[in-house]
Amino acid sequence: MKILIAVTHLLGAGHLTRAAALARGFAGAGHRVVLVSGGMPAAHIALDGLEVVQLPPLRSDGTDFTRLLTPEGPADAAYLARRGAAMEEAARTLAPDVVITELFPFGRRSLAAEFRALIAAARQANPAIRVLCSIRDILAPPSSQKKADRTAALLADLYDAVLVHSDPAIVPLSLSWPVTPEVEAKLRYTGFVVAGAEAPAPQARGREVLVSAGGGSVGRPVFEAAVAAAGLAPDLDWHLLVGGADAAQVCAGLAQDAPANLRVEPARPDFRTLLARAGASVSLAGYNTAMDLILTGVPAVLVPFDAGSETEQGLRAEGLARLPGFTVLRAAEVTPEALVASVRQVMADTPRPRGGFALDGVGESLRIVAQMGEAS
Repeated sequence: MKILIAVTHLLGAGHLTRAAALARGFAGAGHRVVLVSGGMPAAHIALDGLEVVQLPPLRSDGTDFTRLLTPEGPADAAYLARRGAAMEEAARTLAPDVVITELFPFGRRSLAAEFRALIAAARQANPAIRVLCSIRDILAPPSSQKKADRTAALLADLYDAVLVHSDPAIVPLSLSWPVTPEVEAKLRYTGFVVAGAEAPAPQARGREVLVSAGGGSVGRPVFEAAVAAAGLAPDLDWHLLVGGADAAQVCAGLAQDAPANLRVEPARPDFRTLLARAGASVSLAGYNTAMDLILTGVPAVLVPFDAGSETEQGLRAEGLARLPGFTVLRAAEVTPEALVASVRQVMADTPRPRGGFALDGVGESLRIVAQMGEAS
């Protein structure tokens, strides 16, 4: 089949990570895949070997997802029109059998026009097209019934199915979204999507505390607290991995006058391998990070991102905290002292068994799409 996956990440890069994992899975199964990416380039996400169409990029103004910014400033109508034209051209050129929109119509409502235009162009190129939505386990709940109704109407009018990358026994979509019978009929649970290779083999855990909190202003308070925590806990080795386009600059600032037991460097592609041998992890509670923590079984302190009205990571962290070896430290509670205490708590906790989760989200997505293709 020919498959087009459209994704625009606006704040973190988790959406692009999942979309790329799906693209690799479909390509590995022999399908032709075009990944249309509309967010800022993310150097730490490997897209080599994939057929990628990079749109004129956008990011959000912090957690204000209605204010869209280009690398130079606010996005105007002409800039958005260039994005829409590029999406439509990608659809006409590929004439896909399947279109998968990541998050839309459950989110990215400010980009609804370009997603709808993409679907229309793809359907014109191939009237037998199948249209699916791809979403993570937990969504930002709709702020009004009107928005929920609008999403349900778009699903009814344009979509054949929704790939929910979760295990319904652990995190059903209804935990964060009003699921009507009509919406329920569209849902296809795939299990969690785990990007990249399988988990490394279990290793003896050392005394390293691996701190990862993304880039930009989102993770800065966690990194700053970790620098001070290293001075309070000289028996532990603190290893900070900083993401984002300005990672080198941020690393230099954090490393100034750092204690000898602190190491700071930009985010690395072998993150999962580092987790497998770490004594503990300190991180946010994003989808992909949660998958890495589950796979490696590392004791983990979760600091869920909760700025503005964000609830996604808090809900996920609460669910994980029911398992051994997890504890939650709210952003407002992050101090060097609290961080050290939380790290020592999880390191002393009962080891967490690896497994017990549905983690073949890519493989199950392949099976679902293949079955839909056979039925068309």
